[in-house]
Amino acid sequence: MAERKPRKDAARNREALLAAADALFARSGSPEGVTMAEVAAEAGVGKGSLFRAFGDRPGLLRALYEARLEPVREAIASGPPPLGPGTPPHQRVPALLDAVLCFKLDNRRLALALEESGSGSSPYQAEHYERWHGLLQGVLEQIPGREADSCFTAHALLAATRADLVEHLAGPGRVPRARMRAQLADFTARVLSPGPPQEPAAGD
Repeated sequence: MAERKPRKDAARNREALLAAADALFARSGSPEGVTMAEVAAEAGVGKGSLFRAFGDRPGLLRALYEARLEPVREAIASGPPPLGPGTPPHQRVPALLDAVLCFKLDNRRLALALEESGSGSSPYQAEHYERWHGLLQGVLEQIPGREADSCFTAHALLAATRADLVEHLAGPGRVPRARMRAQLADFTARVLSPGPPQEPAAGD
């Protein structure tokens, strides 16, 4: 019985810290403006509890990102069409990209902060990016004629959902959500549409 209270306290602190970080990122105009000290103060716990729970700032961002993303992941893993695994690949690819875009629109500050933290110096090395890329590549490989270029195509399509681009369009660009979704769907359709084979450029 004596060991249960610390575990309960740790779980309670973790939930409080995630809620505090969530609120601070929602209010902040700049993702980098949210400090670990502010998160701990907002949650009413010591900084030591914050670092024990998440390790560092990127660890906190990843945990918050994963908590918010869980409903989308469940829909992708076992849900009905258009996100679920039973969806034909031509329909599932645009649905996956739309889900990524909508998630980043709903979580602009968090997504931007997470992608800016990256892994090392490149956001492409971050675990969340590798997961999305692997999923999209796997679906693209199910489309006849897309097997050979599925890796590059997945990168190119995901580039249209980068958090910095989403932030630029939704913020300074003032592009409406519905228009962004429609533009992404149109771009994806054009990428996936069959076309005449392209001759390599001279010197390739």
